[in-house]
Amino acid sequence: MALLVGCTAGRRRSRSDGGDCGRVLPEGFINSLPQTLSTPPAPAAPSPVSTFVDWNLAEKVAIRVADRAPFSGERHLDGLTAEFDVHTAKAEDLVAATTGLRSLSGNARAKVVGRGDWIRANVSSMQRLLRPLFENIDENSGAGPDEEPSTLTARLGGMELGLVLGWMSTRVLGQYDLLVLEDESAEDQDLVYYVGPNLVALERRYAFPRDDFRLWLALHEVTHRAQFTGVPWMRSHYLGLVQSLLEGAQPESFDLVGSLKGLIENKSAARRSGSIPDSSAAAGSGVLGAISSPAQQESLDQIAGLMSLLEGHGDVTMGRAGVGIVHGADRMAGVMADRRRNASGVTRLFQRVVGLEAKLAQYSQGEAFIGAVEAHGGTALLDRVWEEPSHLPDLGEIREPGRWIERLEG
Repeated sequence: MALLVGCTAGRRRSRSDGGDCGRVLPEGFINSLPQTLSTPPAPAAPSPVSTFVDWNLAEKVAIRVADRAPFSGERHLDGLTAEFDVHTAKAEDLVAATTGLRSLSGNARAKVVGRGDWIRANVSSMQRLLRPLFENIDENSGAGPDEEPSTLTARLGGMELGLVLGWMSTRVLGQYDLLVLEDESAEDQDLVYYVGPNLVALERRYAFPRDDFRLWLALHEVTHRAQFTGVPWMRSHYLGLVQSLLEGAQPESFDLVGSLKGLIENKSAARRSGSIPDSSAAAGSGVLGAISSPAQQESLDQIAGLMSLLEGHGDVTMGRAGVGIVHGADRMAGVMADRRRNASGVTRLFQRVVGLEAKLAQYSQGEAFIGAVEAHGGTALLDRVWEEPSHLPDLGEIREPGRWIERLEG
């Protein structure tokens, strides 16, 4: 669960460090692609996970993209961990008082990271999360040794993933790590991450009051932790949906290049006709659509509905819990909303290609759902979503709250 920001619309602001708000790739990066792709990877034991994606290359590419963003030096992290320990503890009490949700797993723990550490943590998580998908594709493809994905294919996959993670690492402000991994120590799990360089850059650019802005961010991420660890069944339900989606992926549905090409062509066609493409028309937009089949759309809709609910609930809660405590919250919320809506042309296209337009739409759709439900039955009706998995809205009900209200009251 990550809190994202985008670039300001309508202009590209140059920076003294050579970065560019509208630039997805660092200057000169494209010129180095042939050398990057032809450089032999380090020897490793073959596995389905590494057959499809060169994870080492993904990490290197992502870090190279991230290093072009401002405030990349470690000095910008000085003192942040101690501050966020305080903000996170305070936020946890405020969220519990506002929502009635408190973690059953003990107190929240903050971890402030640089962009590189955020990238490494997410590469590791994605390897574990995607392992069932790649194993299933490998087992069911029926390909012989001569037909298996080439080294170039794996490196192209690593390049694509690295670009996505590198770009995201410059936008993410906070993230709750909800995965529980048996092969990791307890102290490295169940953490609330804050990406220090990004929040420092944003608060300085908009002259946000430092302590208020940081507490405000903590409220959002701690709300996600309360959702997943304060509702006993939520974590296992969500991970079960994701796991079943990945395990059910069919080899013939794994067409990443075709998915990206289709997204770009659809956007171009919409632009030529003067229409606006609906970024949230399908739960499987972006790269996620590359692994989906018609039979899986129901699972995708359930995941998208749940994520919209949780993101909307996070935004609503950070506003309510901070009333009278977080000064300037309305202005900060307005800036964040404008940045989500008004990404520049290059950034908007990249968001659509990787499926982040739908992610950003989840905030507003979830807030609208919560507003409609509370207008009808107050917080008592809304709180029924936490009672059992069958009470969660799917994507259709998020968009049409009346259907969910009728189902729960029927």
